[in-house]
Amino acid sequence: LVQDSNTCHKVIDRVASTLIDLANISMLGDYKKLGDTIVTVLQECMQQYANSRNSISTHTKEQIDELLSSKQSFKLEKNMPKEDLHIKQAAALVVKLEGNSLFSSGNIAGAAAKYSEALALCPMKSKKERVVLYSNRAQCYLLLQQPLAAISDATRALCLHSPLNRHAKSLWRRAQAYDMLGLAKESLLDAILFINECSQSNDPDLSLKQNKVPDYAERLVKKQMRTAWLFREAALKHGGIHCEGEASDAFGQEADDSEWETASESDAENDATGEADDETEWKNDNQV
Repeated sequence: LVQDSNTCHKVIDRVASTLIDLANISMLGDYKKLGDTIVTVLQECMQQYANSRNSISTHTKEQIDELLSSKQSFKLEKNMPKEDLHIKQAAALVVKLEGNSLFSSGNIAGAAAKYSEALALCPMKSKKERVVLYSNRAQCYLLLQQPLAAISDATRALCLHSPLNRHAKSLWRRAQAYDMLGLAKESLLDAILFINECSQSNDPDLSLKQNKVPDYAERLVKKQMRTAWLFREAALKHGGIHCEGEASDAFGQEADDSEWETASESDAENDATGEADDETEWKNDNQV
């Protein structure tokens, strides 16, 4: 489909958003500079179909243009005086704190707009700060019932984070967004990764108390295991199921998921009650 000129533009329209979210990955396994490769491929597609009859959509073009613009900004920042970068970083921090204030007061849409403004100001190489901004905006999108946007921002935060894909709050927020879309396996995987990160975290807000998995995370894992029918054979083998029946029998719990709270309702943790990340000290990142 990609090699066929009659269908390639349709494929690009479908996958461009996801690829753009992954464009900040520097290395994944044996693949070095994976993000740069994604950018190059998308740029070539733009050039190839710029004047073609089978052109990619305007929305996709805008997304790719935005990505290319951000990469150009990154190159320009390499030659920018440190003082100017510090000014941009300080300005981004001020706007971020304004977003936190709006978030705390319940103005979620206003907070999301402020986080977007802060991202526009924040230097591209200040990855730690951009992780927080993307993750905060993902939480806003969750509360605004926009799961696709939440998944996009959480994924961008996870791609920027070091180590890759191990930012606990972004994993939890993406797990909730997948749940809102009914994507049980994807939600389950992120929830398990979230629990794993909590078990290794030194953050008192995230670390497991008395080595106990948080109730809200346990409920989501059980729900998605029932929905996806994962580990059913293991449950049968170890006596979790004594006869054929509903998938919920494997876990000794009714299939009614009314206990599980949506992202906008849960009061089990700060993320769901509306507490944005607040890192008042942003350390300068001098690494290119």
